Amino acid sequence: MSLFSPESLPVERLTDDEAAGELARLAVLIADHDRLYHQLDKPQISDAEYDALVRRNTAIEARYPALVRADSPSKRVGAAPAAGFRKIVHTLPMLSLANAFSEEDVADFLARLRRFLSLAEGDELALAAEPKIDGLSCALRYVRGRLDLAATRGDGAVGEDVTRNVLTIKDVPQCLAGPQVPELVEVRGEVYMSRADFLAMNRTRAAQGGEVFANPRNAAAGSLRQLNPAVTAGRPLRFFAYALGEVSEPVAATHQGMRQRLAAWGFVLNEPACTCLDLAGILAYYHQIEAARTELPFDIDGVVYKVDRFDLRDRLGMVSRAPRWAIAHKFPAEQARTRLLKISIQVGRTGALTPVAELEPVTVGGVMVSRATLHNEDEIARKDVRPGDVVVVQRAGDVIPQIVQSLAHAPDSEPYVMPESCPECGSRAVREEGEVVRRCTGGLVCPAQALERLRHFVSRDAFDIEGLGEKIIGEFCAETLIEKPGDIFRLAARDQGCLTPLRKRAGWGDKSASNLFAAIEARRQIGLSRFIFALGIRQIGQATARLLARTYGTYAAWRTAMLAAAADQEGQAWCELTEIDQIGPAVAGDLAEFFGEAHNIEVLDDLAREVTVLDAESPKITDSAVGGKILVFTGTLAAMSRSEAKARAEALGAKVAGSVSAKTDYLIAGADAGSKATKAAALGVTVLDEQEWLALIEGKPS
Repeated sequence: MSLFSPESLPVERLTDDEAAGELARLAVLIADHDRLYHQLDKPQISDAEYDALVRRNTAIEARYPALVRADSPSKRVGAAPAAGFRKIVHTLPMLSLANAFSEEDVADFLARLRRFLSLAEGDELALAAEPKIDGLSCALRYVRGRLDLAATRGDGAVGEDVTRNVLTIKDVPQCLAGPQVPELVEVRGEVYMSRADFLAMNRTRAAQGGEVFANPRNAAAGSLRQLNPAVTAGRPLRFFAYALGEVSEPVAATHQGMRQRLAAWGFVLNEPACTCLDLAGILAYYHQIEAARTELPFDIDGVVYKVDRFDLRDRLGMVSRAPRWAIAHKFPAEQARTRLLKISIQVGRTGALTPVAELEPVTVGGVMVSRATLHNEDEIARKDVRPGDVVVVQRAGDVIPQIVQSLAHAPDSEPYVMPESCPECGSRAVREEGEVVRRCTGGLVCPAQALERLRHFVSRDAFDIEGLGEKIIGEFCAETLIEKPGDIFRLAARDQGCLTPLRKRAGWGDKSASNLFAAIEARRQIGLSRFIFALGIRQIGQATARLLARTYGTYAAWRTAMLAAAADQEGQAWCELTEIDQIGPAVAGDLAEFFGEAHNIEVLDDLAREVTVLDAESPKITDSAVGGKILVFTGTLAAMSRSEAKARAEALGAKVAGSVSAKTDYLIAGADAGSKATKAAALGVTVLDEQEWLALIEGKPS
């Protein structure tokens, strides 16, 4: 696994190429940690370290908006649901929250709200404030007052059906009592475990010789996602309700009114909560909760602020993966001192060499840690971290921390120098201009890269081949049973003529071998976006793969276009690729590099002969006047802010672009429209003023 620094270079010093490269690395890295945290309940970095990565990504995107990627962490929630549970599509997405880490961040949040809503200085803007529970998000759907379905958040769009397990939680009402229960209501909240229950459960497990949990959050997540509900029933799970999803009729006009209804229906609420009217009130609440944090019976990692009025929330809408109307104000990380024993190097799928600190074990916030990320050589040099140093480490969760600083060097120590050759294959390890990492040049010759690429290929979000996990892939690669992706689909045929078939190997049998071959066979058909993602092309994450699939539609069209773009980076195919919203020259360059390598085309065509790549689904288009249209906004609007106008257009099924091209359907021009209006006129693009735009979306004659 490769980890990159949240502060390797100041954002304001990044060149465009450096910023694009950093956003690409952060997209892949954060997606991996989302999967480990949300899907596997096995995080490998601390909450504070994860937050720092997201914060850096946000800062770069704010400074370089043209470089925002389709697979940006700001555009997704959590990770894909795990296998073993029925998948549930959320009628309304279960969004995550943007984070604030300082009082300045909170002040900026309030200022953004006021600008978006065009509020005057004296206009009231009430916010509900609540503790941020550290548990597992869950949605409960009630039909005619009876619990009908319970689902985890999953990736925000699709979760897991955990109804049978949730029925064992005593805090969850199976039938709603009280006044005015809607025909359909979805109650959202957090499954958690109290600190006292967690400690008691761990004592019992330890006494029985069982494995203990690292913290209450992992214990709650692992307990809820048991395939056997009897196991869940034996765990002391609890539930706080704090939001609504789909409802058949309005429940309340404000957040506080909703809380009162939830309490009347029998739900336990997260307390203490209050309503704040200004920044001073919000910060006073934050410090109150921070001071009382250790006395609360459950773990929290911050507080949440939400706009109290639901009508204002509707206007504010969402941006990417998070609502505009809410933010989480996180607590600072915990720290400890220890000694750095040595620095080891890990080689990732893209050849990146990542330094990892091996620490003298130390307890940080009640958890023993022995490893920490050092991110890259710039980070090591900036902090002057050397083997033997006394260092400060920090964490806010239960896993690998980060090194904050070095306090003292060991006698006769020398500055650490990154190796110039790959520790796995001996190939040169080079750092190209604009890169913050050093990479092995061995490519598929490097066993670490080949292995990591194949592991990525069979992973859950790619081909998702059950039973072909990291350990098995490693064994098959070591024995050259699998050297490239197409070999996976020839494994069964090869096994038939093998002197020692798989079923006769240690740890295998007739059933396990048969199950593996059946799982492989079941993946001979795959959607285009998964196929593209599975190839492991640099900077092509899930969101970018989906964008490419929707744009080109078929595998043949995509392959043809990419080959043409790689062959001529001034030709039509290249221009069409770079004009795709959120795919800029950096991403296009990595695609061209992949398709410009003959060996990659051989591997790709070999794989395509073994599988059937299904055409991409057409995007959903609403029946509004702008459904499926490409819109560009320019100038100042009077009736609403430009941000609100863009959000409204996207909600109606339009695609909002940042620049005018021949494919633009409408340019909406407010006051002081500039060069975009001139370009639109030259291209024959329809230009609407604000009143014409409003009439169009409201179905009124202009």
